[in-house]
Amino acid sequence: MQQLEALTREARALASGAPALTAPEAELARQMQICNACRYCEGFCAVFPAMTRRLEFGKADLHYLANLCHNCGACLHACQYAPPHAFAVNVPQSMAQVRVQTYADYAWPPALGRLYQRNGLVLSLALAAGLAFFLLLALARQGTLWGAQPGGNFYALFPHNLLVSLFGPVFLWAVLALGLGLRRFWREVTPATGAQPASRPAMFEASQNALTLRYLDGGHGEGCHNEDDAPTPMRRRAHHLTFYGFMLCLAATSLATVYHYAFGWVAPYDLPSLPKVLGAAGGVSLLLGTAALFHLNLRRHPAHGDAAQRPMDLGFTALLFLTSATGLALWLARGTPALPVLLAVHLGVVMALFATLPYGKFAHGVFRTAALIRYAVEKRIPSALGLPD
Repeated sequence: MQQLEALTREARALASGAPALTAPEAELARQMQICNACRYCEGFCAVFPAMTRRLEFGKADLHYLANLCHNCGACLHACQYAPPHAFAVNVPQSMAQVRVQTYADYAWPPALGRLYQRNGLVLSLALAAGLAFFLLLALARQGTLWGAQPGGNFYALFPHNLLVSLFGPVFLWAVLALGLGLRRFWREVTPATGAQPASRPAMFEASQNALTLRYLDGGHGEGCHNEDDAPTPMRRRAHHLTFYGFMLCLAATSLATVYHYAFGWVAPYDLPSLPKVLGAAGGVSLLLGTAALFHLNLRRHPAHGDAAQRPMDLGFTALLFLTSATGLALWLARGTPALPVLLAVHLGVVMALFATLPYGKFAHGVFRTAALIRYAVEKRIPSALGLPD
């Protein structure tokens, strides 16, 4: 029966000239038609006002809505057609299944899109361990695997230019791959949401919604559903700690780069220097946020999302956690014999994190921000259906 339905969908798409929907996309389109007739959840988040502007749901519309969804779970608990009803409407789960498909569809290069299905906890940890082991071997070969360095000087172990040659290409590749994937996504959803450039008010609104994680409040200000019917603000708080912790760590590294090249101030930096303050605050925030996300992910009810994505989620969270944990441990171990070992482990984890960024859960923040911008643009365009947002 499923094969027959798939062939029917493909035949209709070929007849209309539109791209054929995959099975997850077709299921989401079916549920959106039901939601569009009901509209009980219209005030919950941005997805449902955007949904009401459409009578049909093509591939671009579904990709846009799936990335607009923040997976708070509120609509599932409010829905009168949720399982075990015969309509079996589970919007968060269907959105999650299509969302991860978009990451793979827009991946660059396209051949690497399959990495989203394989980028799990074991792979992430194995990559970090492999890179750390390689660096440990290098230290052992030069006889500096164990022993304190004067002043905790990292560059006495790994020269600055060597670290730049190792991390520079990985970082630039991550930025390039994410940027080109985002450009493809933007080009597809723009006609579906109205080919109008983003105005300053729209950009400001979208930025505010993204930075405050407005739509992780469950539509009622009480937070997301996690393991039961009771909403909790913990997911939103954990996401804030993780995101801003990551940004503070990135700011610390960027500022240290400016110090090195512009002023000739060579690391290591100590308190109260700004790079150290930013790095310490970011490391602690990232450590707490990722620990909370790991806990919440393991306890989350399977109906609230796509269980098949859990390894990818946990892999990304684990790399962020280990980045902060090894970074803080490295700071505390300065002047001890363990410094070289901890440095190699930290560098291996960081390299693994950036190597997997374009093909892991990090993509959800990039695509979701783009969807929020398109929503802020679209809501300012009069609806062709004559309906208010």
